[in-house]
Amino acid sequence: METSAVRQRGEGQARRAANSKAVEMGARAGFVARGILYFLIGLLALQIAFSDSGGKQADRGGALAEVASKPFGEVVLWLLGVALVGMALWRLSEALFGQAGQDGGKAGKRLIAAGRFLFYGFVSYSVLSYAAGGQSSGSGSSDRQTDDVTAKVLDWPGGQWLVGIAGLVVAGIGIYIAVRALMRKFHKHLRMSAMSPKVRRAVDVLGVFGGTARGVVFATAGCFAVAAAVQHEPGKAKGMDDTLRSFTETPVGPWLLGLIALGLVAFGVFSWANARWREV
Repeated sequence: METSAVRQRGEGQARRAANSKAVEMGARAGFVARGILYFLIGLLALQIAFSDSGGKQADRGGALAEVASKPFGEVVLWLLGVALVGMALWRLSEALFGQAGQDGGKAGKRLIAAGRFLFYGFVSYSVLSYAAGGQSSGSGSSDRQTDDVTAKVLDWPGGQWLVGIAGLVVAGIGIYIAVRALMRKFHKHLRMSAMSPKVRRAVDVLGVFGGTARGVVFATAGCFAVAAAVQHEPGKAKGMDDTLRSFTETPVGPWLLGLIALGLVAFGVFSWANARWREV
């Protein structure tokens, strides 16, 4: 009985820590950091679509390079990395103790939160590595990293299946993101009643447009990975930069990339709205 009481007391303390003000502040800081990265990636993609990009990358590495080139850029990089750690820890707390809301404790939602924890854990590690000077450790060209990883996996026994399944998963995630955005599922996570009517309409547009564009990018990248598996050609797999550039090869030329780029900028602003009105 005593052991059970100690365990319950420990679980209660852990749950209170997960719901603490510090975790909430970390989550909100993480949304700000995510917004900055997507906003910059969208601007870089716009440059690629309609002007000379000067060899810049429209991906996380390119966004970090833009930040690093500005006054106090190194300090900002550290702040971004720490903020994304806050996002990862918040997702971990959701995985362990459930999300806000009535159905936040469902196993499926906690599993998704665990996946997001791993994703943001990697992103925060790559940003902090870049800030520390390891500019090739996780934050370099997403295209080169994708080629390298795909080539290695394709050489494994059953590698084609692994790459193909991974591609289908990424494509599925992209479709999931886009459909949820179109269905305005983000409403239940935001304090919409706390916004003025004009702000509410603006956030609605940003959420639908930005989330759909983000989902299209993920789904397209996943399709390229599937093509790499089917054709056993690592070069067919594309990181974010090459995925975005591929939109210029459509019949509408750079205009589709421009639309997707504006969507990524919108998603960045939507992330800042989450930092203000998200229920954490």
